[in-house]
Amino acid sequence: MFFLLATAAAVKADDFTYEIDEDTGTITITKYTGSGGAVSIPPTIDGTNVTSIGYKAFYSCTSLTSVTIPDSVTSIGDAAFYSCTSLTSVTIPDSVTSIGIAVFDECGSLTNMTIGSNVTAIGESAFAWCTSLPAITVNASNSIYCSMAGVLFNKDQTTLIQYPGGKTGSDYMIANSVTSIGPGAFVDCTNLTSVTIPDSVTSIGDSAFSYCTSLADVTIPDSVTNIGVNAFYSCASLDGVTIPNSITIIGDGAFSSCTNLTGVFFKGNAPGFVGSDIFSGADNATVFYLPGATGWETPFGGLTPVLWSPRIPGDANFGVLTNGFGFAISATNNLVAVVDACTNLVNPVWSPVGTNTFRGDTSYFNDLQWTNHPVRFYRLRMP
Repeated sequence: MFFLLATAAAVKADDFTYEIDEDTGTITITKYTGSGGAVSIPPTIDGTNVTSIGYKAFYSCTSLTSVTIPDSVTSIGDAAFYSCTSLTSVTIPDSVTSIGIAVFDECGSLTNMTIGSNVTAIGESAFAWCTSLPAITVNASNSIYCSMAGVLFNKDQTTLIQYPGGKTGSDYMIANSVTSIGPGAFVDCTNLTSVTIPDSVTSIGDSAFSYCTSLADVTIPDSVTNIGVNAFYSCASLDGVTIPNSITIIGDGAFSSCTNLTGVFFKGNAPGFVGSDIFSGADNATVFYLPGATGWETPFGGLTPVLWSPRIPGDANFGVLTNGFGFAISATNNLVAVVDACTNLVNPVWSPVGTNTFRGDTSYFNDLQWTNHPVRFYRLRMP
């Protein structure tokens, strides 16, 4: 880590303000004062090596289009290029070992990023909100980080660090090696409509999927124990989510501003820790819990929990009617019930054949394929 002495002298030369650390005899660029465009940071100033780009050195320099960092630089400080909205290209040499927090955050025009072989530390949200960035490339000889299909991971691929905001494709399947989805890993990935989280994942980080406004389908597996602060904040297309019984912590604002969220289905007891405002702005949401689950006697995240208890009344609508076999299902408004079918109860293989979302107290299920099977069994379950 680079420390500046209290006696360091701040001077200005050409387009840079910098500080000289009198202990190490090296320079930290503290402020860029030039007119922008394509900028090359000098390796030395007055014979002294430039080794660090400091905190907010190019902060919100909207006229900057490209920057070349010399081989003398070993560290890039927090928010060094934050909100450089016209920055399209950066050359980071292999000499760099440390990339700070939010270094390229909100660089919406950035189209390429290569991490060198010697980088050993990358701060949170270093590449967040880079909406034009299709891929993050890591030098294959880097011992700490790697890239797989343009997505940034730690070397053993147990932590997904950053899914680039400009990556093409609407569906993404997270690798089975991943145990943790890092803070802001998918922030503002507006192209994504579906993400598959494997059973290996135990933690979903703060703001992991925040502002994924097209995300409509995400399954949280039974392995996950922690949903971070603002994890799904402002996922406006998310209309239903199932919370496994493994969850013990839900952070503040986890599902806030999910304006189309109607059903949140809990498969177990109420989590031991629930943050504040987890459903703020999700005004149409209903929390459902299963019979026998505990801890649901009081309001939960500002909402009143409702027992998930659909039933088939077996009335005149039950049986073979026009074009199929069907039955009515009665349930609470906003509840979702999936109808599964199988042909053998001894060794059942259940397959979903219908999803019913209740906008009143009754919904009708109709199976047009029932004549294709000699025997057909049905069940209701949560989504």
